[in-house]
Amino acid sequence: MLGALAAFAALASSARADLRVCNMSGSRVGVALGYRDAQGWITEGWWNISARGGCETLLKGPLAARYYYIHAVDYDRGGEWSGKSFLCTRDKEFAIRGIEDCLARGYDRVGFFEVDTGEQKSWTIHLTDNNRPTEVPR
Repeated sequence: MLGALAAFAALASSARADLRVCNMSGSRVGVALGYRDAQGWITEGWWNISARGGCETLLKGPLAARYYYIHAVDYDRGGEWSGKSFLCTRDKEFAIRGIEDCLARGYDRVGFFEVDTGEQKSWTIHLTDNNRPTEVPR
């Protein structure tokens, strides 16, 4: 896990019903998303987000799940925001069904951090330069 970059703050947004990631760090980042839908696990990526306040909507509309999983990579300084939930990714744009046998299927297996939305219908995740994760509902 990146020493200088490992924190996020999640804020529920009342204005729109979406899952968004905002990059409050000083570096450009790439973001991957994991979640369960009606057909099982899926991971998707990459959203490229500019430094210092750039935001991207990862899912549009009311959130259907309570838990989502995020992995982000710092393009400028190296390192990543990661966690203990392992899902499949790849270097190029992707949408991958299933989380089993990532390496055998030709994908990378990387750690994602869990975001508990508390069953809110809208949520924003803030990637920061801090080294402690915090969640603050709004």
